[in-house]
Amino acid sequence: MKVLLVNGSSHPDGCTNRALQEIAKSLKEEGIDSEVYFIGNKPLTDCIACHKCTELGKCVFDDCVNEFAEKAKEADGFVFGSPVYYAHPSGRLISFMDRLFYSSGENLAFKPAAAIFSARRNGQVCSMDVINKYFSINQMPIVSATYWNHVFGAKKEDVEEDVEGLNTMYNLGKNMAWMLKLIELGKKNGLPHPENVHLFTNFVR
Repeated sequence: MKVLLVNGSSHPDGCTNRALQEIAKSLKEEGIDSEVYFIGNKPLTDCIACHKCTELGKCVFDDCVNEFAEKAKEADGFVFGSPVYYAHPSGRLISFMDRLFYSSGENLAFKPAAAIFSARRNGQVCSMDVINKYFSINQMPIVSATYWNHVFGAKKEDVEEDVEGLNTMYNLGKNMAWMLKLIELGKKNGLPHPENVHLFTNFVR
């Protein structure tokens, strides 16, 4: 089993990555592989609602979104991490997730996911609400921990002092591993996920 850890920061080795590494350590102890996927720090276009993905089977913009979508097919779980900007996740992560979930949501559906955040001082809980909504409309079990999934620090070295925050990341990894093992056990015992019908409506008579 494998979990993809998404670094939605513009820094590949900053506070967000430090939190993800703690999750990776915890997963490894449980025999679960992981990979940190850095979405990069170049400009990333957002979804333009062209609907070309319904024809192509992937986003019309062939960048990290499509690369990750392919990896997601074989992944068993996901953690999306971001720094907090103005009590909100990074714009690059939002653009990434908008396009990923719209064009390739089926590659992530029914797989456990969690959102984690780093901030100098505040805004993580508001940010968590934003990212968790992607999971809840895509039939993805949300993995919890022992407190809000965030760490504090203006730089990576500061995060080392946030003992409770790192402990929360560690416990999140343990809970993710537990959930993955339960799902795998269910599959082996003939308990596949439901095949739900999604009805699209509007309110025009």
